[in-house]
Amino acid sequence: MIRCLDVCKIYKQGENEITALAGITLDIVKGSFAVIMGPSGSGKSTLLHLIGGLDRPSSGDLLVDGRLIGQMADDQVTLFRRSKIGFVFQFFNLLPTLTALENVALPLVLDGRSKFESEQRAQALLKKVGLEERKKHLPEELSGGEIQRVAVARALAFDPPIVLADEPTGNLDSKNGTAILAMLSQISKEDRCTVVMVTHSEAAAGYADRKIYLRDGQIDRDVS
Repeated sequence: MIRCLDVCKIYKQGENEITALAGITLDIVKGSFAVIMGPSGSGKSTLLHLIGGLDRPSSGDLLVDGRLIGQMADDQVTLFRRSKIGFVFQFFNLLPTLTALENVALPLVLDGRSKFESEQRAQALLKKVGLEERKKHLPEELSGGEIQRVAVARALAFDPPIVLADEPTGNLDSKNGTAILAMLSQISKEDRCTVVMVTHSEAAAGYADRKIYLRDGQIDRDVS
């Protein structure tokens, strides 16, 4: 599902160059749950952003669902990202003036689907994450764990084959964090969705099938 072949990412700051990734080669198979770990500055989030099409590699080939991300035009990447990849972030990024149902339905409405169809899909997803009874609540009326479950539901709006999660439990207590991790594991196993998660937590990594440790922009260890 995801293949990196000698992927490098270099950022320029004035006359200086900062190497965030220094030749990453790996395959992540369909339906697996992989975590990317490592110290701050190791390149974890950079790799996740490249896989998600939020940034482009400086060199090397990156294939996601058979498509070379680095060779796609910006509008093609946008459409690809919308249909193929769901994102779950540490900061939930819900719109505060919309209900849980409306937040989940919004990507579908923006894609041109009818309000009825979008809300039907959103309702089914909220039921999937155990929040059907909270669908009319605004984010400020929900707990942190409930907000993140809404974010997971929104990430699944287009039934993407890949979900990318960047520290999804970073702002949650242990009970709610465990619930989110169990949910991501369930999505991987039951829906054959490929989940890639960045985390600092060894406990969180315990839910994954595979741990990829980065250091200084390179793979330090790869444990299945």
